[in-house]
Amino acid sequence: MTRPSRTSFVPQQATEQEPPPDSPLTTKEGWRRFVEHEPSPPPLLTAAQRAALSRKEKLHDDEVRRNYHADLPLVNTPTIRKVIATSRLLVQLNRQQISARRGVIISGASGTGKTTALSQLGRAHEIAVRKRHPRDRSRLPVLYATVPPAATPKMLAMEFARFIGLDFPTRFNITDVVNAVCATAAHVHVDLVLIDELHKLNLATRTGAEASDQLKYFAERLPATFAYAGIDVEDQGLFAGTRGRQIAGRFTVIPTTPFPYAPGADRDAWHSLVGTLESILRLHHHQPGTLPGLSEYLYHRSGGMIGSLSQLIRGAAVLAIEDGSERITEDLLETVPVDYAAERSQALTAPEKTRSRRRRIA
Repeated sequence: MTRPSRTSFVPQQATEQEPPPDSPLTTKEGWRRFVEHEPSPPPLLTAAQRAALSRKEKLHDDEVRRNYHADLPLVNTPTIRKVIATSRLLVQLNRQQISARRGVIISGASGTGKTTALSQLGRAHEIAVRKRHPRDRSRLPVLYATVPPAATPKMLAMEFARFIGLDFPTRFNITDVVNAVCATAAHVHVDLVLIDELHKLNLATRTGAEASDQLKYFAERLPATFAYAGIDVEDQGLFAGTRGRQIAGRFTVIPTTPFPYAPGADRDAWHSLVGTLESILRLHHHQPGTLPGLSEYLYHRSGGMIGSLSQLIRGAAVLAIEDGSERITEDLLETVPVDYAAERSQALTAPEKTRSRRRRIA
């Protein structure tokens, strides 16, 4: 076995560990970085290759693998596939519409993958557009914004402007901002607008209702498909009254829920999801099939929520590298904390055997 040279061993990830600039997802720079980011699995060295490394090189290898597991590639869930398929069809149908364009609302409880589905929709759309226009680097097909707390119409318009990179003196009124946003968005060919945190719109207040109207106005002005995501938006009054009836008539609601675990196809799908996550691990001593064998345990620990499941497996992988065991076991998974919602779900749904085991370990 040939010991890797120092120059050939240092992987590309070393440069990716530099602190990123301050550009969140709600700016075109942050969004572009998100679209172009593709986690690549580091090579899993053989025992002989690893034994040949110096201490510094082993530490570097461990650090690269910890970073990789902290940022495991996303696994497409049935909800993500449905959101992308539905929305991309609407984008095509809306191209010839001059008004009353159709849109999508992703609605569900916290932790069920709404923001992930929304961002993956935008990423899939932008990659497809880039393939059709490979030389047009000025094209900006997706605009991503979140609803700010206590949003007013002008605050929403400024979120749109901030993503595009427009800056305005304070004396500019909302009409100036909206006109500039619409003109610029049309110029760079925005055709998909993603709005996250829709539940922050308080439609019971005048300001919240006016902010909702502002979104509708943008939807009329911009030749784009709108996709929203929010917590249980059906219960927030979004479909009530005249405004609500209009929204209900134009938007398809895609609910996000925890994975079901009924015998048959549901359990097979969960088992397959766990197996896919296991297949992308980079641990030296992990036994394939261990995590699918813990499918039921993982379901109860995560409450069937993809975000909690991901945290469990990613966290256990990082701990397995840190303690040198290089394998994920149920005991190690027990040491990984999960969110309060998953803890409550486990207390309500897990068999007594599992709950007793947790109490003993605690």
